Amino acid sequence: MTRYLLRRLGSLLVLLVVMTAVVYGIFYAIPADPAVLVCGKGCDGGQLASIHHKLGLDQPITTQYWHFLEGLVAGRDYSSGPDVSHCAAPCLGYSFQTDLPVLSLIAQRLPVSLSLTAGALVLWTVTGVALGLVSALRERRLTDRLITVFVLGGLGTPVFVSGLLLLMVFCGWLRWLDFPVYVPLTEDPAGWARNLVLPWLTLTILQSAIFTRLTHTGMLETLSEDHIRTVRAYGLPERRVIGRHALRGALTPLISINAVEFGAVLVNAMLTETLFGLPGIGQLIVQSSNNVDLPVVAGLTLTAGLAVVLANTAADLLYAAVDRRVVLT
Repeated sequence: MTRYLLRRLGSLLVLLVVMTAVVYGIFYAIPADPAVLVCGKGCDGGQLASIHHKLGLDQPITTQYWHFLEGLVAGRDYSSGPDVSHCAAPCLGYSFQTDLPVLSLIAQRLPVSLSLTAGALVLWTVTGVALGLVSALRERRLTDRLITVFVLGGLGTPVFVSGLLLLMVFCGWLRWLDFPVYVPLTEDPAGWARNLVLPWLTLTILQSAIFTRLTHTGMLETLSEDHIRTVRAYGLPERRVIGRHALRGALTPLISINAVEFGAVLVNAMLTETLFGLPGIGQLIVQSSNNVDLPVVAGLTLTAGLAVVLANTAADLLYAAVDRRVVLT
């Protein structure tokens, strides 16, 4: 297990280095002069030269990339402005539009995105597993057919469409809920949950449909295996056979599926935040992209990439802990 862990951590570090090189090349080396974006129209040569020096753009590309990595690991001291030569506190760059550290901008928005994705993750996992289990145990019956209709509808409905429908039904026609306005969890837990119900449901509809289909297929395959027939032949109660033996085998692949779907979840969360006006990471990346704020977009891209890599690494380790055969490969 220790060798497997070290091997996974080593591949994680390699992936992170490659990711930083790709992000730096896309956002800083390939595009037009970033100093022009900072200075704006009507800049003279002296102003551009000053910005070039302050941003370190007058140095070789390898030196610029090294300062970029240094800023990610050691950080930059912003007490004297966005000067790449000062490194003291962790950072992800310096916004062209607001002159604020990118890390502070992300830190302000991160609790909103974590609240959205964490709550939706619990809902779609519980809902998807429960519906998939019921569908597999009642195959070809009315319950199974109704769940199949839900799966097809969930898979075929984009996030922004389901979100609009939920707003129309619960905020417009029924008037059970007001339009969501994010409230921090520490200030009002009840208000925090109430205002995130519709965003949670918006993400849950699609993801729970995926988990329902996977759980249904996994349960049918597991129930047809020899060890399940053997357990039943010993006379164990059906509830114990399903809960202790069949369900465990069917849920193991969902660990990897959760990691694979994490990238799609981030995209859907961005659409959901924009639709409901939640001040999260998704709304920040849309605003930064519209303003061509390269440091913020690059920092958010690195943050999202890091989240996906860590999610896949955590899934691999958890899968290895559940299935010991993975460690031996």
